[in-house]
Amino acid sequence: MHLHLLSLLASAATVTATWTKNLNYRSPSEHHPFLSVSIHNIVRRSNLSSPFQPSQLNFTHGVASGDPYSDSIILWTRCSPQYDDDHSNITVSGTVPLYNHEMQSYALISTAPVCVNWRISTRPDIGMPVSSGQVYTSSDIDYTVKVEAGGLAPFTQYYYQFNVCGSSNNSPIGMAKTAPRPDDVTTQLNLAVYSCSNYNFGFFPAFGNAARKNSVDFVIHLGDFIYEYAEGAYGWGWSIGRVPQPNAEIRTLYDYRKRHATYRADLDSIASFQNNAWIPVWDDHEVGDNSYRDGMADQNNTEASYLQYNIEFGGEKVAFEQRKMNAVRAYFEWMPIRQVAMEDNLRIWRTFSLGNLVDLIMLDTRQYDRSITDLYWNTDYIHAISNDTGRSMMGPRQEAWFYNQLSESKERGATWRLIGSQTVFSRINESAAYGNVNPLDYDAWDGYQANRNRTLKHLYDNNITNNIMMSGDSQVSDLVWLDAEPYNASSDVGAIDVEFAGTAVSSPPPFGQNITMARADNASAWLVGANSELQWQVAYYRQVAVLKAETEGKKLIKSSGYYELHVTQRNVSAQYFGIPSIVQRLPYEVSLANFTVQ
Repeated sequence: MHLHLLSLLASAATVTATWTKNLNYRSPSEHHPFLSVSIHNIVRRSNLSSPFQPSQLNFTHGVASGDPYSDSIILWTRCSPQYDDDHSNITVSGTVPLYNHEMQSYALISTAPVCVNWRISTRPDIGMPVSSGQVYTSSDIDYTVKVEAGGLAPFTQYYYQFNVCGSSNNSPIGMAKTAPRPDDVTTQLNLAVYSCSNYNFGFFPAFGNAARKNSVDFVIHLGDFIYEYAEGAYGWGWSIGRVPQPNAEIRTLYDYRKRHATYRADLDSIASFQNNAWIPVWDDHEVGDNSYRDGMADQNNTEASYLQYNIEFGGEKVAFEQRKMNAVRAYFEWMPIRQVAMEDNLRIWRTFSLGNLVDLIMLDTRQYDRSITDLYWNTDYIHAISNDTGRSMMGPRQEAWFYNQLSESKERGATWRLIGSQTVFSRINESAAYGNVNPLDYDAWDGYQANRNRTLKHLYDNNITNNIMMSGDSQVSDLVWLDAEPYNASSDVGAIDVEFAGTAVSSPPPFGQNITMARADNASAWLVGANSELQWQVAYYRQVAVLKAETEGKKLIKSSGYYELHVTQRNVSAQYFGIPSIVQRLPYEVSLANFTVQ
């Protein structure tokens, strides 16, 4: 009897392990009931004797990898009996009978789990795998699979694949490279840097081009991978077959899952995730426009906001707090990202030590603990308090961590510090677009000047140089503490280093979506002239332009871009690429500019 009991316990432990190793069951926090699921209850509910047939299952969105360490990497796929996303935890509206416990009207939960094997190898045919495993997935996590493949060698190219258990139903083969060890002498790293991929403004060839060229080791996405709008609210995609799903402003868990699925179904998106490990972070649109700790542009955590919320473009009425939790849970389910700290529900800020060459510091300047931002109706107020010492882009805990990371990076002898920021760090006079009354972008670091000053003071006081700030907005600036430290724009003397801000994958610029190339060039020249630290700016390749065609009429040209960083011990080279048109899926790109930091 005792031996039989031990046998049963061992069997239960084995089954539980195949659930718990799918990280999405505790993603992003197993300590928050709305951000994770109870594996214990799922195991009790599941009927392992009645699984789906392998022929019923599909790897609907390819494969992905991300957050590389020197000895492990995150692998991701989705293996589902349906292409649509799971409707569990849908918003309940109306009334139900007293003491009603009926569930099927609100959440259709499958009792049949999906068993998936995974393996990773240094061989393209996945022969002689160096690590492998078996996990379950289910409707509770939208049939997603996220595992950590361990026991890997540093800075090594790997190939991986998923497989439906007991069958020949295989996923595509993915490629992923591990990071070098922190103390490894590393001579070069190559990175592609993206931001602002808006589905209904056009296709995503920028994602696919770096994969086709095989030119980078890792992909960095600085945020706005998805946008929350319905068709017509911010861009029209019907003419090119790019209507985002669901076609309503997204608020529920299903909505956010479906929107991620729409973006991840783009063929260039699939190619990028399949060929390179991603290191992503969110910005505002992964939740909602100009979001901050307690709300967003048209919604906040008040009863009045919920009751009076005008749903102009469809969708469910959901309180902002619940909406944000839905967005966070879907993001962690669909992105190949690690759980940084299980006790910290919203933490996405993290560091990667890539040999002795680079410390990559990924910030969350948006969702974690940001003070109130410019919500369009309060711009004068935000302008007035923009230099208040209590305002922070990231909250005191993340700020302290950030400054410690900068100091520790210098102490350990890393050659370069790359800092991922969702918005532009430098002070930029944009009165040509915003007017003279409120000439700055107060949703960027210009609205949090004390926080920026604290950052610059830490860099200058501790003589922390070789810093590259990465952000969005298609420009190159010296990183300088204006009005506090001497600065010469011609020689760059006084700058603590450089900010590279990238063009958008497909989202338009603040100058307007129909700006011509001539007007865009004039706007760029004005910006460079009005800002001494701004070395270069390009407006055209983050926009939608209506250009005169050679024949009569007009031609719609949507353009976009990205940049690559090629980092060595001696310098950092930034190569900016523009995509001439995104109304068709074409692999063309043009070289816009090259910069070298020594």
